Amino acid sequence: MASLLIAVIYLAFVSLGLPDSLLGSAWPTMQVSFGVPSSYAGYVSMTIAAMTVLSALVSPALIRRIETRWIVVLSIALTVAGLLGFSFCSEYWMLFLFAIPYGLGAGSVDASLNNYVAIHYPSSVMNFLHCFYGLGAVISPNIMALALRYAHWNEGYRWTAFVQTAILLVCILSLPLWKRGKAAQSDGETKESAGILKTLTVAGVVPTLVAFFAYCAGEGICFLWTSSYFAGTREGMSAELVAAFGSLIFGGLMLGRLISGFVSDRLGDRRLIRIGILVEFVGILLIAVPLKSYPVAAVGFLVAGTGMGPVYPAIQHMTPANFGTQHSAAAIGLQMASAYIGTTFMPMLFGVLQQAVGIWILPLYLALFAAVNFLLLEIAYRQIAKKRNGETE
Repeated sequence: MASLLIAVIYLAFVSLGLPDSLLGSAWPTMQVSFGVPSSYAGYVSMTIAAMTVLSALVSPALIRRIETRWIVVLSIALTVAGLLGFSFCSEYWMLFLFAIPYGLGAGSVDASLNNYVAIHYPSSVMNFLHCFYGLGAVISPNIMALALRYAHWNEGYRWTAFVQTAILLVCILSLPLWKRGKAAQSDGETKESAGILKTLTVAGVVPTLVAFFAYCAGEGICFLWTSSYFAGTREGMSAELVAAFGSLIFGGLMLGRLISGFVSDRLGDRRLIRIGILVEFVGILLIAVPLKSYPVAAVGFLVAGTGMGPVYPAIQHMTPANFGTQHSAAAIGLQMASAYIGTTFMPMLFGVLQQAVGIWILPLYLALFAAVNFLLLEIAYRQIAKKRNGETE
């Protein structure tokens, strides 16, 4: 039964990835359909992410009061509503209405599942878990590319909603598995968990939040603007190929997490993060090569995504070890909120910047956030070590 439960959790993470990459892959076509500037994608993305921040901030309270299985079912149902709503939008302003359930469906389930896996499973399981997120995020841009070739962008959202509905049905059918798994979960891990304000005072929490913000800012920029980067800087690409290339960063994420799943228990979370950020910088350099053809940049996004791959799950997995299980639910909720604040504002600000300067600036933007991510995590490690050394003296 335990193996079936983890399989359902993996499937739930596929459902998390499906909605995240659709807007970026469809936007070059949606922009023309709605007759709005390219930067307007940032406002829709900001609304979705703002709802996710709200959902993540209430996740510690939900984890204490509601079983994880019901958080999963409700959250996936909300994303189905958002995806279907997008598929019926005929005016730009309508996107904001359905961005509300679209975003609310992500934060709480992400935080609750990450907390559960971080406490109960090794780092390899966390990496494989987020690999399945990457699988979902790779699938949906290709669904959108198929829709652009044979139908319209609206159908891309509708077809993805149908896939999401199938996952929802599986999660509903799996509810008895969650009930059995509940016995393995210590009551103290949820009922005695610390609140958000108390957790913010723990050594290393704040710099980790800033680092997570920086990581997800870079990730969110790639999610939203990869297709537009190719459309604006490379020649000889069809609309279908531009849309499909929106999945490159997600393919890299999935590959990086797959590889990390096999080596993370030996390397450890911190070393894995350092190696990942180094690989990410290599990918950013390839993206920045000023060629009119697209293969080198395509490889660059794939390599950058591979480097990014282990960073998110490793930060989440080491949360209980860094801050204690009593703080893990609140810390992971705060991390999710911080992550989505980065996802909310930085892609939007980049949209304004690229409209004024040019989308060629994307690699510089990515390099800045990768550097901030690395530096703040190193500061967090030192604060955690200093606290532990003080406690043992």
